[in-house]
Amino acid sequence: MTGRDCSIANALAVVGERWSLLVLREATLGVRRFDQFARNTGASRDILAARLKTLVAAGVLRRVRYTDRPPRHEYVLTESGRALRPVLMALMEWGNNYATEGEPPTAWRHECGAEFHPEMVCSSCGTHADETNLQAVRVGRVH
Repeated sequence: MTGRDCSIANALAVVGERWSLLVLREATLGVRRFDQFARNTGASRDILAARLKTLVAAGVLRRVRYTDRPPRHEYVLTESGRALRPVLMALMEWGNNYATEGEPPTAWRHECGAEFHPEMVCSSCGTHADETNLQAVRVGRVH
C-alpha cells in the first residue's frame, strides 16, 4: 500500500525535516549566509550543508555567489520559499499557543502597531475559515 496521494506529504518531502524548517525560519528573518544559519539553528555544518543543498535543488532557496576570493555564497528565498512564510507563521503561532510555556520567544508586529496573529480566511468571500465551514474535496489529476 502506497498511502493516500497527499499535498501535505508532498510538501513534507521538501521541507518536513527539522533543520530545513529552521533554515527557512532564519531565511524568512533575513539570514543569508552559511555561518549565520549554523549559529542560529544549531545544526552541524554537514547537516546544514545537506539541507541547504536539498532546499536549493527543490527551488525553495537560490544560491548566490557574493565574493570570488574565496568563493562564497549566500542563500536567498525564491518565490516558492517566500510562499512558505504563512506556513511558518502559522506553525510559530501554534508553537506559541501549545508548545511554549510562558511568554513566546518571538512575535510578529503588524505595521498598524498590533501584534500579528495569522488567521485563515476564505480568499473568495473573506470570512473566517475553520473545521465548521471547510470540506476536503478530492480533485482528480490531469495527465
